[in-house]
Amino acid sequence: MKSTIEIVRVSGRARDQLINLKRRTGIEHWHTLCRWALCVSLAEKSIPPKERLVANSSVEIEWKTFGQEYADTILGLLKQRCHQDFKEVDDKLLQEQFKLHLHRGISYLAGNKDLKSVGDLVGAIE
Repeated sequence: MKSTIEIVRVSGRARDQLINLKRRTGIEHWHTLCRWALCVSLAEKSIPPKERLVANSSVEIEWKTFGQEYADTILGLLKQRCHQDFKEVDDKLLQEQFKLHLHRGISYLAGNKDLKSVGDLVGAIE
């Protein structure tokens, strides 16, 4: 499945939150934390609020690195969620919702002060 998302970028605030999460959990790769964050947000029933997110940090992840062997599954989940929430799916909506879900998920993880290991992260998702 061809992704309409080629480069994943995060805001400066999200970068700072990811640095903190890396330190607390010992997870060393941005893409791993970002995948978890996206899944946390997609699992939330509410639609993420619209906000203007400026991807002004140095964190840039290629889609194939972000998704790795899960890239098609992640894109499929995002498309399903867009269809569920908006009854439509187009490239612009996918890109917008990806960014909103990613940043909301990062905020959720960063706000969970009990996350101190990979095991805690797994437990937070269940």
